[in-house]
Amino acid sequence: ETNLLTNKSYLEIYVKYIQAMQHMAEVKSGEENVRIPLVIMTSGDTDPLTRKLLEDNDNFGMDPGQIQIVCQDKVAALKDSIAGLSMKNKWTIETKPHGHGDVHHLLYREGHIDQWEKEGRKHVIFLQDTNALVINSILPTLGVSIKKNFDMNSICIPRLAGEAAGAIASLEHKTDPEKSLVINVEYNQLDPLLKTQGDCKGDVPDPDTGLSPFPGNANNIVISLEAYAKTLRGEDQGVVVEFVNPKYKDETRTDFKKATRLECMMQDIPKLFQKELGSEVNIGFTTFDRWFTFSPAKNSLESGIDAVESGNIAPGTMSSAESDKYVQNQRKLRHAGMDVDVTEEKDLVEVGGIPVTPGPRVIICPAFAITQEEVVNKIHGGKISKRSSLVLEGQGLTVKNLDLDGALVVRTGPNCEVEIDGLVVKNDGCDLLEIPGDSDVEELVSIRGYTMDKKEVKEIVITAPGKYVIGADGEVKKTE
Repeated sequence: ETNLLTNKSYLEIYVKYIQAMQHMAEVKSGEENVRIPLVIMTSGDTDPLTRKLLEDNDNFGMDPGQIQIVCQDKVAALKDSIAGLSMKNKWTIETKPHGHGDVHHLLYREGHIDQWEKEGRKHVIFLQDTNALVINSILPTLGVSIKKNFDMNSICIPRLAGEAAGAIASLEHKTDPEKSLVINVEYNQLDPLLKTQGDCKGDVPDPDTGLSPFPGNANNIVISLEAYAKTLRGEDQGVVVEFVNPKYKDETRTDFKKATRLECMMQDIPKLFQKELGSEVNIGFTTFDRWFTFSPAKNSLESGIDAVESGNIAPGTMSSAESDKYVQNQRKLRHAGMDVDVTEEKDLVEVGGIPVTPGPRVIICPAFAITQEEVVNKIHGGKISKRSSLVLEGQGLTVKNLDLDGALVVRTGPNCEVEIDGLVVKNDGCDLLEIPGDSDVEELVSIRGYTMDKKEVKEIVITAPGKYVIGADGEVKKTE
């Protein structure tokens, strides 16, 4: 679940964003029934549960066949530096997923590239990690790709020198310019590489900005389908290079702490672009502020607490990702002219061992707005207290002069035009309750370190088509 206000999963958020893009395309083009295909790559570990999630939720409203699944093969796990096989028992070899780099070959092998070309599609967008903020940067990055004629465009964030995150760099071949390329360099390779180049100082901050001069790779990519198809039809058919990243038990560097495997990375596709297209390939990146596009939920609560205690302000837990989503939406409302506190680092409060926003907690659903223009056009004035919680969902919803001190959820269906004007809501709202360390609760709850007590919430749900107004008293009046 991305947040406890709506309890929507990451997959549902991605689907709802695609549906909002479809609606926007229909409005701007005048075409009907625009459909954007979604392909999910799974592994043997995640495939059954992914399919069940989609089945249980009727594909979150997507058409039959609109979501396709490709499942990567697993590979043998290795136990030591001489590539000894890791055995689960006497007769069974331990296996692990091969890595997200398999996505390129699978898209080619399963015929999706051919199909998309026949349908006249122009770009492929790759999303990785449980990172709900990335949806903000998809359309801007696509726009940059079109304007700059990029064959590949990586979504990036400002990076701290020495940070455990890959960086985008331009690697220039000393003798053959055809072999030069722009590509992600993993953090454990970047510092040794830089110590052999230029001033040989390594991965150090720029004196003017205090940041690494190399943008951090957020592992989300926009690729031109034309260049991609040409590359995948080449000799390698999308099979990217493999590597191994073991963690050793001791200084002898012989046995691994835990079994590892040969793996591959999605962001290594430029090597194939360079091989098939040579110097003609145009690879770039687009950088956004972290608050706008990057807050993944990838670490356990325990790891996050350890990171916070060591001074890390981005622990990458479910709780920090949820908090960052609320803060991002605070910024959007303020930009639109609403009187709302925006949480800064100094304002964070510790709940369950992780610093989070004290509020307000705001969720702007994709069906309400996916662009800055939509937010500005749909929000007019108003104010929200710091303790408040707000959820806005609906294509035809506009909010004017809202006065909120508590919790409010507004959801409207298709073909509903709803104007909130001067609505006043004051109630007990929602509070976060920290979970005691010795509590026996399900992982869905314990992963955050807190639950949400929804004491009192005003809910307005309108699904019947028509035009409506909602005034200060909260009464829903149908005008047409």
